[in-house]
Amino acid sequence: MIDLRGKKILIAQPAPKNSSPYTELETRYMLSFDFCPFFTVKPVSTRDFRAQRVNILDHTAIVFTSRSVIDAFFQICEQMRVTVPEDMKYFCQNQQIALYLQKYIVYRKRKIFFGDGKPLSVVDAIGNKHKNEKFLIACTDSLRADLAKAFDKAGFKYGSAVFMNTVVSDIKHLDMASYSALVFYSPCDVRSLLENYPDFKQNGLVLATFGVNTAKAAEEAGLKIEITAPTPEAPSIAQALNLYCSKLS
Repeated sequence: MIDLRGKKILIAQPAPKNSSPYTELETRYMLSFDFCPFFTVKPVSTRDFRAQRVNILDHTAIVFTSRSVIDAFFQICEQMRVTVPEDMKYFCQNQQIALYLQKYIVYRKRKIFFGDGKPLSVVDAIGNKHKNEKFLIACTDSLRADLAKAFDKAGFKYGSAVFMNTVVSDIKHLDMASYSALVFYSPCDVRSLLENYPDFKQNGLVLATFGVNTAKAAEEAGLKIEITAPTPEAPSIAQALNLYCSKLS
């Protein structure tokens, strides 16, 4: 373990607008945090959507895994003058995403279902009761292999469409050697690092990852992970950092 007390840590996310869970860590362990998003996500154009040859109205249910994809979905519908029918069903990864639908529809008048936040919990939300729907999975970049596998195993009829694309940020201005730890929240963070720094060497940099898919991407890139979340002891990165630093106190 490397002592991070008094060191700089780079978080691959935008700076928080309000209170941050990292504030207490700054005081307790004299840490210094910098925030920089490693990628952005942008809605696809109507031209690119049409190129996918997907007819939204051929489906009876939509699957959402993020709020940003909800925005992109309804933006495409508006631009293409697609009127989503009243009886369309919506299945979301968690309640927060489901509640976000209120921005576009009257929540109580639609059929909305959600999982517990785990990546594949939407499959459980569908269950046997809704298995005969024809699902459209709204994606960023491409359909996740694990989600496709779960839908195949359950015998659901489904298609997918990309509503958003990930764009790697230019982070070459960052002096990576000045940081003692780096925090990834998405597999796209790993992709961005390697595209910006093709010859990147970890050289003792402590790497923290959030989520199974992020950890997998980092390991496949040959990076060594020292801190992971969520875990029963540390459901967040801030708590994981606190646990890591406390062992060296």
